[in-house]
Amino acid sequence: MKRRYFGTDGIRGQSNRFPMTPDLAMRVGIAAGMIFRRGGHRHRVVIGKDTRLSGYMLENALVAGFTAAGVDAFVLGPIPTPAVAMLTRSLRCDIGVMISASHNPYQDNGIKLFGPDGYKLSDAIEAQIEELISKDLAPQLAEPDEIGRAKRIDGVHDRYIEFAKRTLPRDVRLNGLRVAIDCANGAAYKVAPAVLWELGAEVVSVGVEPNGTNINLNCGSMHPEALVKKVHEVRADIGIALDGDADRVIIVDEKGNVVDGDQLMALIGETWANDGSLRGQGIVATIMSNLGLERFMTERGMTLARTKVGDRYVVEHMREHDFNVGGEQSGHIVLSDFGTTGDGLVAALQVLVAVRRLGRTVSEVCRRFEPVPQLLKNVRIEGGKPLEDKRVKQAIADAESELANRGRLVIRPSGTEPLIRVMAEGDDHGQLERIVDGLVDVIGKARAAA
Repeated sequence: MKRRYFGTDGIRGQSNRFPMTPDLAMRVGIAAGMIFRRGGHRHRVVIGKDTRLSGYMLENALVAGFTAAGVDAFVLGPIPTPAVAMLTRSLRCDIGVMISASHNPYQDNGIKLFGPDGYKLSDAIEAQIEELISKDLAPQLAEPDEIGRAKRIDGVHDRYIEFAKRTLPRDVRLNGLRVAIDCANGAAYKVAPAVLWELGAEVVSVGVEPNGTNINLNCGSMHPEALVKKVHEVRADIGIALDGDADRVIIVDEKGNVVDGDQLMALIGETWANDGSLRGQGIVATIMSNLGLERFMTERGMTLARTKVGDRYVVEHMREHDFNVGGEQSGHIVLSDFGTTGDGLVAALQVLVAVRRLGRTVSEVCRRFEPVPQLLKNVRIEGGKPLEDKRVKQAIADAESELANRGRLVIRPSGTEPLIRVMAEGDDHGQLERIVDGLVDVIGKARAAA
């Protein structure tokens, strides 16, 4: 069944436009509150957000919804997504909410929901919430004496800072390292520099002056150019770029080279395998991860399990098959020994562990494999189903046949934007350009004819 509100990572859209309106946010709060009111205890929700201007609006709407459903709301303010997941468990809450559109510009916002175990909600529970949203919720509201209370919680930054520091082995310190960190003017602008400094590093921070409209603006993991410049400027040993809600990370080495999530997963997977802590005999990634990563893992006797795009699907596979390392090329790195969702800062700390223990530079440590040429182009759609067109299906079949065992082809609708993503990879870049351009043209024509 097609879902109306939820995509691959919660509900997302342009602020004050359907579905990202205060009315819908309040209804989400009521519906989720009703579903998670289980047992006779006093029910709780933690609500965090990033630094977007619209966060204030949606925060208040969600508080209204949850308290109307009889759930006490603990309001955290700006804080990373992984901190919300951690605090949901730590504070024994029934549900956690993060208000964020992750790496998107400030005009967008989103609602991510976590269960009491700190994991993102299943498709089945999201479907229940969607069903309730469309109904008359008035008869289900709490009685006047059961309305929830709301209060802001102090000290949550300190809790997350201590949590992140404890993920670093006791024998590893960051003294003598000059670390440049770009917090994308987002949720980690306070906590991430503090963690690195308290662990002994010399910290140079950028993207730590949020004003409500500059989140992810020419900074952060989506725009590492600012960090590359800063690394060169201050001669940093490493650059760490987070996104708006700090659940993803991109590394910049001391030479100014950008290191993506595939290389980071390869490094962490190999490091953990060498010290005997890797579970599942490999790692979990999505269909978008580079073929070079798959070859790297295979050559070392490990596996690469692939899932649909979305860190929630990576986490589901990790839980079902007992893996403890997974993630996405975009920099969502999930380390289940430490947390239940992607955590950019914790992943960066694991990179620093390898740098320290190997006694080598970041450029030497992080270049684990040679990426296979990969080409991705997007086709914007406003309706219709061009992927069901016979000409498109035939063109895809022909492309797959041409690539055969020498590469991969991935064509999928975006879960967060009105786009169809066309990605091909293989050893011949010229062949990839011809294949991708041809498919983009065929899909575009099918879209126009729809």
